[in-house]
Amino acid sequence: MKTKRLLTLLVSMGLVSLLTTPSLAQVIKLTLTDQNPATGWGPVHALQPWVKRVEEATKNRVKIDIFPGQTLARGVDTYNAVRSGVADMGWCWHGYWPDMTPLSDVITLPALPCKSAEQGSEVLWRLYERFPAIQREFKDVHVLQLWTGDPRFLVTTKKQVKTMEDIKGMKIRTPGGPPTEQIKALGAVPVLIPMPETYQALDKGVIDGLDISWEGTYSFRLYEMGKYFTIAPLTTTYFSMAMNREKWDSLPKDIQEAITRVSGLDAAKFWGHNFFDTVESAVMENAKKGGYVLVKYSLPPEEIERWRRISGEPIWKEWVKKMESKGRPEAQQVLNAALEMFKR
Repeated sequence: MKTKRLLTLLVSMGLVSLLTTPSLAQVIKLTLTDQNPATGWGPVHALQPWVKRVEEATKNRVKIDIFPGQTLARGVDTYNAVRSGVADMGWCWHGYWPDMTPLSDVITLPALPCKSAEQGSEVLWRLYERFPAIQREFKDVHVLQLWTGDPRFLVTTKKQVKTMEDIKGMKIRTPGGPPTEQIKALGAVPVLIPMPETYQALDKGVIDGLDISWEGTYSFRLYEMGKYFTIAPLTTTYFSMAMNREKWDSLPKDIQEAITRVSGLDAAKFWGHNFFDTVESAVMENAKKGGYVLVKYSLPPEEIERWRRISGEPIWKEWVKKMESKGRPEAQQVLNAALEMFKR
C-alpha cells in the first residue's frame, strides 16, 4: 500500500515537472526579414551571431527564423513589413527612405570625419539616446539597435576617378538623401536603384559606378564588375534592426529585458565592426581567387580637402536649413553633437 502511494506521488511530481518545464510549445518564434544573401559577409559575421546571442540570452525561449535574400519582403519594403507585422523583425537600410527618419540622416552627410563603421555606429546610437526628436522618427517600431557602414568609396568600371573632373557626367548609383546631393555636387548623375540590382546594372552599363562599402562589394560580388576603387571623402549609410511594436509589447517582460541586454550600444558597435570593418581583406582575397584585378587609389590630402569644401560642408549647411524649414529646429544641435562625438 505504501509502495502504491509512493508511486502515485512520484507520478504526480513528474506531471508537475512536465507542466512547469518550458516546452517546445512555449518557444516564442520570431521572423526576421533580410535583403542580404545568407552567405554575405554581414549576415555570417554580424546578423547570425547576433541572433544566436538573442536566443542564448533568452535561454532559447526565443527562436528567430531568418528569411534572407528578400524571400519574405523586398529590401525597399522591409520597414513597412515590420511595421505592419508581415515580419516580426527586419534588417532595415534607411537609404531607401530618406524622408522617413530625416534627422537620423545626419550620419550620412558627406565628408564627416568618420574613421570606421564601429565609430559611426557608436555616434549614431548616442545621438538616438540623446535626442527625443530622433527617437520619435522611429515611433512606429521598436528599435533594437542602429549602426552605420564604413566610410564609402567609389567603384567604377571604365576609368579610375582621381579628381573631381573625372567623375563629372558619370552615372553613379547612390543611396538616397545627402549622399545623392553629394554626387550632384561632384557633377555626376545619381541613380537610385536597389542594391541587389547593381551587379546587373554595372554589367549592362546602366551605371558607370557606385559609392559602396566593402561589405556591399563582397556580398554582391561587385569586384567582378568594378575594376577601379577610389578612396574618397564620401558618405556612410545607416541601418536599424527594427521590431514590430505590437509584437514587442506582447513579449513577457523578462524576454524583453533579455533581448535588450544584447541590443543597444554594444550591439550597434558589434554590428558596425563585424558587418563592415572586417571585410576589405576578404574582398581582395576573393578577387584574387577569381582572377580579378582591382586598382585601388586614395585621393591625396589636397584633393580630399577640395571634395570636402565643394561637396561636403555646403551640404551640411543646406541640410540644416532644410531640416529647420520642415519644423526640426534640433538639426544644428544634432550636427554639432555628431561632429563633437567624432572627435573623441
